[in-house]
Amino acid sequence: MDAPSQDEPIIPPGPRIADRFRGFLPVVIDVETGGFNKDTDALLEIAAVFLRVEENGTLVQDDALTLHVEPFEGANIEQAALDFTGIQPFSPLRGAVPEREALTTLFRAVRQALRQSDCNRAVLVGHNAHFDHGFMQAAAQRQDLKRNPFHPFSSFDTVTLAGLAYGQTVLARACQAAGIAFDSRAAHSALYDAQKTAELFCAIVNRWHGALGWPQEQIRD
Repeated sequence: MDAPSQDEPIIPPGPRIADRFRGFLPVVIDVETGGFNKDTDALLEIAAVFLRVEENGTLVQDDALTLHVEPFEGANIEQAALDFTGIQPFSPLRGAVPEREALTTLFRAVRQALRQSDCNRAVLVGHNAHFDHGFMQAAAQRQDLKRNPFHPFSSFDTVTLAGLAYGQTVLARACQAAGIAFDSRAAHSALYDAQKTAELFCAIVNRWHGALGWPQEQIRD
């Protein structure tokens, strides 16, 4: 095939997640904890859902990662939190790993996703993102992890986004309003909540797919 002449227009590549979010990569995170205090309460589960863009520009879920975490030494664990999540933090059946190992595994996967997507930094997506972001940042500081791939303060909060798009802020009700199936019996598992949050985030982003999303020349029918 002959190379195009200089007068022929260059056809832009298909939509890239790096272009949609200015070089940032949204990564959906949900954590389950031993309480509400990020500095004193145990981090017990982390789930991450990665996102990708299809050729037509639609944002969809990709791979997921879930990690069960051993409470750090001296961590506070509220019984009310365990009753809410159903987690048994010291059960050997959990297959839990030390907090440092869990974060190292997650950060390695995020950095790989950054390279594959040509993004510069990850941005946490969460339902009540301030909570998940706070526990993640506190754990990274506690473990003295220097190469944290997540933005130190920015996040996407699906509570706010769902309030705007659907008039609902509770995850189950927002999913219902968006036409997303939600099983309350499976809720409060980090992986399930992260997957539903990812589905909700994608639904909201895709609502503005043509109007505010990709440059029109990058959208393929």
